[in-house]
Amino acid sequence: MFFTNERLQFFRPLTSKYREQIVECLRLLHERLYSARADYGESLKREQVLDIFSEALERAPLLESDDEDASRFKSNREQASWILTSLIENGWLERQVDQATFQSTYPFSRMGRLFAQSLAEAHGHNTRTRHRNTRNTLNALSAFAEHGEVYDLLDAHEYAERIIADFTDIIAELEERKRQLVREVEAQQLVQQASDQFFDFMERRFQPDLAVRLSADSVEKHRERIQDVIARIRRKPREWKAEAERELRRLAPDLLVDERSSILWQLLDGIEGCLRNAADIMLPALRRTLQSFTQRADIIIRQLSYLHSQKHSDIVGLCRELSALPAEEQAKRLSAAGEEMAVVNLALVDPGQVKLRERRERPPVHSLMETLDAPEGDTLRTLAVNQLLDKAFNVNASGLRTYLRAALGNGSQLNTRDLPVNSANDLLALSHVIALASAEHAASGLRVRIEPSGETISNETYFDRRDGFIIDLEHDEHA
Repeated sequence: MFFTNERLQFFRPLTSKYREQIVECLRLLHERLYSARADYGESLKREQVLDIFSEALERAPLLESDDEDASRFKSNREQASWILTSLIENGWLERQVDQATFQSTYPFSRMGRLFAQSLAEAHGHNTRTRHRNTRNTLNALSAFAEHGEVYDLLDAHEYAERIIADFTDIIAELEERKRQLVREVEAQQLVQQASDQFFDFMERRFQPDLAVRLSADSVEKHRERIQDVIARIRRKPREWKAEAERELRRLAPDLLVDERSSILWQLLDGIEGCLRNAADIMLPALRRTLQSFTQRADIIIRQLSYLHSQKHSDIVGLCRELSALPAEEQAKRLSAAGEEMAVVNLALVDPGQVKLRERRERPPVHSLMETLDAPEGDTLRTLAVNQLLDKAFNVNASGLRTYLRAALGNGSQLNTRDLPVNSANDLLALSHVIALASAEHAASGLRVRIEPSGETISNETYFDRRDGFIIDLEHDEHA
């Protein structure tokens, strides 16, 4: 369980009005401990942690709330001490005492470090290269195929899972950016700020990450190569795969679902599934989201152009000012504006600029008719055989009606058991005689009613077994 012992109220520090300040304290402390500027040879003592928190309190704003007093702390130092105590009590930080000097240090707990890392990454200051996970998957799989180290296979599986997470992250970021642009553009005074943020995002986020993801490190580009490496691993000798399976069962027994299943095959199938989902589902979704985002940006650019063009010609303001004037003053000003706009300019045409356009001559089209040689005898024979075969099994409506009328004679009722078969055409007509009850044949003047007789006809020359029907001829007066 997660919420146990010291983590029982793990997220309590992030639920008060001081949550933004506490988040900034966690970010700054994480940067001080785990970034490139961290001094790993020295542990932070209480005074150093309080200095870091005091610096963070100067940066972060205090969220307004009615349930707490705004003047609870007299200074940032006092508030930093309260934040440090709260983070220790709720499991974000640990107090470790040196047995030699009896001095306390305050590192992150394991869960505190993981969540603080997420908060630091969400701040967006670091340059991320998550688009390389597809290439990392390929490199790790290739290393496993060459050297047989199962650690490379586990790394490849982890990289493949990160591919889906990366797509989800960038799609969510684009949607959030789009909603933020919409909110800021709703207020006219924030259009310039929204445009600056958009172009900053395109330069710092799109070009280094999205452009590479959709081109150089595209999932579609490396998918075939990864599948080739997986197929090569599956074709390895049985002893090689058995050794890898034993090593995987020793290092990662939690991955074993069933004793009869294979962890090696499970990891390879998982990598293929991640690539398939990324290429077939996530990549099209990313392209649709990016298209929607750029369309929204196009609207912003159009609005900026309109506002810039209207900066020195405030038509709405002029109309509002004119509406407040008396009718006589309005007419006077409009007449003056009309006289200014109705100026006629006279000028002479420069003869040197008047030129006649030369008509372009179309090049003649030379069409040659090629004389075809007479077809060979084998070709003619093949065509004749194909035509005869098509005609041999061709059943038309006129033939069916002629066959039925000949079988009925002068009667009006007939059992299909008594239909004669004297030729191949009669056999084809017998096999399609039920089609005479369709609306097409009824419209042609021959109306019949076909009902099953309830008997099965067998022991015939041409059919092993067929159902019997009674055919009644109905005479149409208008036929």
